[in-house]
Amino acid sequence: MRAVVAWCLQCLEGFLLGLGIGCLGVYGYELHAARRFQAEQVAAFERASDTPSMLETGAVVGMLDVPRLELSTPVIQGDDDRTLKRAVGHLPDTPLPWEQGNSAIAGHRDGLFRPLKDVKVGDEIRFRTPREEIRYRVSRISIVMPNDVSVLAPGQSALTLITCYPFHYVGTAPKRFIVHAERLASAPPAE
Repeated sequence: MRAVVAWCLQCLEGFLLGLGIGCLGVYGYELHAARRFQAEQVAAFERASDTPSMLETGAVVGMLDVPRLELSTPVIQGDDDRTLKRAVGHLPDTPLPWEQGNSAIAGHRDGLFRPLKDVKVGDEIRFRTPREEIRYRVSRISIVMPNDVSVLAPGQSALTLITCYPFHYVGTAPKRFIVHAERLASAPPAE
């Protein structure tokens, strides 16, 4: 009987080891694919000469930088699962950053928006487009329920960053972490 139990434990151990290695392989592949996609988008951004007023899902909107957090990422048009798996996305129902109104950008808390856990009121946010660099200052941080869309209310020229909360939650997070930033005076074009 002991031999059978030992054999079963060895089989289970081998299965779990294989499963763990398989999961790491999938994670590594997805991470590599996301980084490659981001590098391609950065290159596309650098080649662009103008920013259109209408963008198709998957098109590069610009580059989002939060210098104090060393966060720099391409922003892609769209908020679907495929986009947010590889980059941060501009919510299509909100104005583009260079337009008047409240522009919203979403990203995963366990991905590119992980550094937002350390954001502070007063931090500078830069949004670079081929046309201009738009600067914002973080004015407040809030935590809301997922169905609270008041954070997307139109109004002044602003930028709203959205990610899930809490940052170290396992599974689907129950709340949303919102960074509200007000647009500052125009800066000279980025070079």
